[in-house]
Amino acid sequence: MNQDHAAQFRAEGYAVVHGVFDAAEVAVMAAAFDRIHARALAGGRSWRDRNTFFRLADDPKAGRVLRLAQWPGWIDEDLEAVRRDPRLLEILAPLIGRDLKQIINQLHWKPPGAAAEFGFHQDSRSRRPREAYRDLAASYVQTGIAVDPQSAENGAMVVCPGSHRLGELPFDPDRPSMHEALDTADLTRLGVDTANVRTLEMAPGDVALWHVHSLHGSGPNRSAMDRRFYINGYVVAENCDRGEWAFRDGQPCPLEGEQSLVHYEELYTNPGPMFVD
Repeated sequence: MNQDHAAQFRAEGYAVVHGVFDAAEVAVMAAAFDRIHARALAGGRSWRDRNTFFRLADDPKAGRVLRLAQWPGWIDEDLEAVRRDPRLLEILAPLIGRDLKQIINQLHWKPPGAAAEFGFHQDSRSRRPREAYRDLAASYVQTGIAVDPQSAENGAMVVCPGSHRLGELPFDPDRPSMHEALDTADLTRLGVDTANVRTLEMAPGDVALWHVHSLHGSGPNRSAMDRRFYINGYVVAENCDRGEWAFRDGQPCPLEGEQSLVHYEELYTNPGPMFVD
């Protein structure tokens, strides 16, 4: 690992660091994903317990699927250990330092044939309430670990290089990115060159990182294999009033004790466990 990823991140708003986790470590992550997947589908419905949340959906081709799980680190020790792995800090520190909170801990799963898509969006849309998230452009880095090979065929992430320099763009606030088609017409409406889109081709164990203002999304899985992606988002601790500590002065911080307010506003008044649809 060298610092080339930091230079690319600053210039293009994203980078991929190859070979961060080895095959045995990826196998441990894959087994953890399988445990979460089985637990989610056994419930049959979307479910929440405090910050841990399973989003299930009916897919036209793949049937009942787990679209995503938020904060699986609270219920799986292997995924919890990955979120604070020192190699992630080595990637992050040149960009946002060594005192980091975490505001995203999420797995995405697209089974073979799934139509699950994420339309083009910026992660800054989800930083609400805005007063809790300061200095967005310089304080936040999202990471994603490839658990399976990632390609255009199985719905890998796509990104618009350099789009982070556009700042926050005027998206329709009533239109979510999840379940929306990956449509380049959205880029045209925003004045972004539709030819300037790259697919993040990744091998298992590679780590992608992207800027809070980088336009990105992902298409359907048209392949015969799974597409699993482990997303962890980090922030300069002093610039965020929410989230869980990941690294304090460079030292890994395990998840323990009471859960912290992140995105679920009713954490303290309606914590669950409960079905949500």
